[in-house]
Amino acid sequence: MDKLRCKQGIALFNFRFARANIYYIWILRLHFMGKINIITIIIIAANVIVSLKGFKDFSFFEKYKFNIGGIRRREQIRMLSSGFLHVDEMHLMFNMLTLYFFAGPVIGHLGELNFLIIYLGSLVMGNLLSYYFHKNEYHYSAVGASGAVTGVLYAAILLNPGMSLYMFFIPIPIPAYIFGIGYLLYSIYGMKNRVGNIGHDAHFGGAIGGYVITLVIAPWLFSQNLLMVFLLAVPIILLYVMRKTGKI
Repeated sequence: MDKLRCKQGIALFNFRFARANIYYIWILRLHFMGKINIITIIIIAANVIVSLKGFKDFSFFEKYKFNIGGIRRREQIRMLSSGFLHVDEMHLMFNMLTLYFFAGPVIGHLGELNFLIIYLGSLVMGNLLSYYFHKNEYHYSAVGASGAVTGVLYAAILLNPGMSLYMFFIPIPIPAYIFGIGYLLYSIYGMKNRVGNIGHDAHFGGAIGGYVITLVIAPWLFSQNLLMVFLLAVPIILLYVMRKTGKI
């Protein structure tokens, strides 16, 4: 989940004049890349529909974004609705492509219903952690599915410990668990130093949600992949210790 800016200057490409064509091409590409589960299609469609509405309707965007003041006024719907809004097309596309790549392994291991529980649970957990860290910042706002997507990513790593990932600027495969641990350590650094215009706490909270819910659903991971369970818990334990000692 990315913290909102008054002016967005982070998009790599300008899609304003080709929005309809981009979504059409994107859907075609997903179709030909292989089979995609119906629940993944529904989640992606929901994100696209709600985000497009938010792009065009400022009052709608403001009403349903994550906002500390709104939540303190008991507008709890924001804890869920904000996860389907995005800042711009690039933000939306990046999150949905990441979801597309990692949803399949989770659904394959745990089924559609459990995947949906992980997705929504991670979304809410990401927002809860954001609320915890920013509860005194009345005007703090954020949107995006990144918390939910990070939870799905962490679940996929737990379920597929031998999985490797490829990064744009690194020509060799990276073990997924190393990426997961490194990403959360960077999130801690980002939370501590307020790096970038990014909701690092929501990403971290989403990962916690994906981690905990997956272990509740699949307790057999403790016996089959105990080392991986422990390694992925290291950043979570570190954040807890740093918070308790006042270092973050």
